[in-house]
Amino acid sequence: MDEPRTRQTKDGITLHEPADFAGMLKAGRVAAEILDQVGGLVAPGVTTEVLDDFIRAEIERRAVVSATIGYRGYQHASCISVNHVVCHGIPGPKVLKDGDILNIDVTVIVDGWYGDTSRMYVAGDLPRKAERLIQVTHDALFKGIEAVRPGKTFGDIGHAIQSYVEANRMSVVRDFCGHGLGRVFHAPPNVLHYGRPGTGPRLEEGMFFTIEPMVNLGRPETKVLADDWTAVTRDKSLSAQFEHSVGVTADGCELFTLSPAGKFHPTW
Repeated sequence: MDEPRTRQTKDGITLHEPADFAGMLKAGRVAAEILDQVGGLVAPGVTTEVLDDFIRAEIERRAVVSATIGYRGYQHASCISVNHVVCHGIPGPKVLKDGDILNIDVTVIVDGWYGDTSRMYVAGDLPRKAERLIQVTHDALFKGIEAVRPGKTFGDIGHAIQSYVEANRMSVVRDFCGHGLGRVFHAPPNVLHYGRPGTGPRLEEGMFFTIEPMVNLGRPETKVLADDWTAVTRDKSLSAQFEHSVGVTADGCELFTLSPAGKFHPTW
């Protein structure tokens, strides 16, 4: 039997081979294409269940696998988090209203590789305060991505995000974080969206992980509802999130989950 080609750092973070990037790009593109397509359905009067049914059908049509259906008992092809829901919102009969903002998070498995991404949408007209929250969250993600290159640390990523968000008088959620992935859904490291420069494991070529900051208009505290999935802001303030899966290259990083249609931001 062949030995596994992957190596690990002393922190248990897998270092993937250059050839593995192609598998992640393929998986990431499928997830991003599905998010491109579902955006056309987001409108006042539509239920989050309808959006999830569409995503499930697209996954089946493409003959790939949903990573979330059956994961720890979860039974949906997406998480859909509306307004003050921070993450892990369960699709259901909730009807979207004009001005609602929502994050849709999809993970698919393609040829054994996991493509994980989420982005924001708006039903109807986008309220000004929600527009600013979405923009700051989007830009914070890319501040974090700009910090990704060999020799930097995970603390540098978190600091880039946190300092930008707090400069805009918003808060970064601390109860949830990004994660390593590849041929598994969740793996080391935990990618915190706050931190101090120079702290945490050093980035090395071949690391794959998500960066997925959750930003609140109010305070950062969250609570998980009785369904054991849905996380909401404790103060009921609006929350937003964007997520990309990335791989560390020799001189920076590659984004695996870019929107093929250029629709990663809801106003594009």
